[in-house]
Order: sequence, then C-alpha cells, then structure tokens
Amino acid sequence: MGAVTDDEVIRKRLLIDGDGAGDDRRINLLVKSFIKWCNSGSQEEGYSQYQRMLSTLSQCEFSMGKTLLVYDMNLREMENYEKIYKEIECSIAGAHEKIAECKKQILQAKRIRKNRQEYDALAKVIQHHPDRHETLKELEALGKELEHLSHIKESVEDKLELRRKQFHVLLSTIHELQQTLENDEKLSEVEEAQDESMETDTKP
Repeated sequence: MGAVTDDEVIRKRLLIDGDGAGDDRRINLLVKSFIKWCNSGSQEEGYSQYQRMLSTLSQCEFSMGKTLLVYDMNLREMENYEKIYKEIECSIAGAHEKIAECKKQILQAKRIRKNRQEYDALAKVIQHHPDRHETLKELEALGKELEHLSHIKESVEDKLELRRKQFHVLLSTIHELQQTLENDEKLSEVEEAQDESMETDTKP
C-alpha cells in the first residue's frame, strides 16, 4: 500500500462531520441562547447565556473553516485531474503516432515477405540450370539477406504486439479516470444542493 498523503488525512478528518448536518443544530442553539440571554433575570444567568453564545459562535466559525478547507482541497483535486487528463491526451496522441509507424513497418514486412517468395521462386528456376560458381555465391548472399530481413520482420511484429498491449492499458486507464471524474462531479452537485438547502433553511 502507498503512503497516505497529509492532504488525504486532513480531508478524511474534515469530512467526519458529513454534509454539515450539525450546523443547523448549532444555529438553533445559538438562537435559543440569544432569546434566553434577552430574557435573563439575573446578571449571572445573563453572563452564563452570553458565554454559551460565544461558544456556539466559535463552533459555527470552526465548521465554516472546515467547509472552506474541503472546498479548497476539492479545487486542487480538480486541477490535478485536469493535468492528468491533458497528460493522457498527449499519451494517446503519441500512441496514435506509434501505431501509424507500426503500420508502415508491417507494410514493409509484407513487401519483404513478397520479395522472399520471389527469391525462392527464382532460386528454384536457377537450380534447373547448370551450376556456376558466381551464381552460387549470389544465392548465398541472397540467403543471408533473406535471413536478415526475416529477423527484421519478427522484430517489427513483436513491437506491434507490444504497442497494442500498451494502447489497451492506456484506454483502460482513461476509462477509469473518466468514471472517477464523473463520480466527483456527481458528488460536487450533491454537496452544492445540500449547501443551497442549508442556506434556504437558515434564512428567516
């Protein structure tokens, strides 16, 4: 398992409160404390209610600070996702270029195979003619060239197979990233809707 970053630890701690359901309770408590403070009959009771109001206000400010921190971290995550998406786009473009190059190499390998077949046919024709020292030397040179071209063909086919596997892995990574981005967008929409609902409930 990889090391957990500080941002992830802070984010988990900040999200313990969930969607901020405790804010309404603290605001209601603040309103009740204010009413009791206004109707307090003694100085001691008024001072006690005043201290409770200060404590509740501090809790509300702390909750608001947590919400702002979560919002800032979400923005940083979105920026990071955009950076990764751009890098993937560049990788895809590079993969397309490599695939195009591999196709050219395949065409070259096919031409090599065709030439080899023609060389084999020519060799059979030559075998029906009287042996000549110079002809044998040329056939030997052609055989070495065909062997070299065969190695090139095998190397090209291996490279193409590797590129296909790499491209498949890249497409899978893109699909997973797109799914993650969609989930994050849905989560953001839910949080925004909850925030709007809270603001509507707190208005007099």
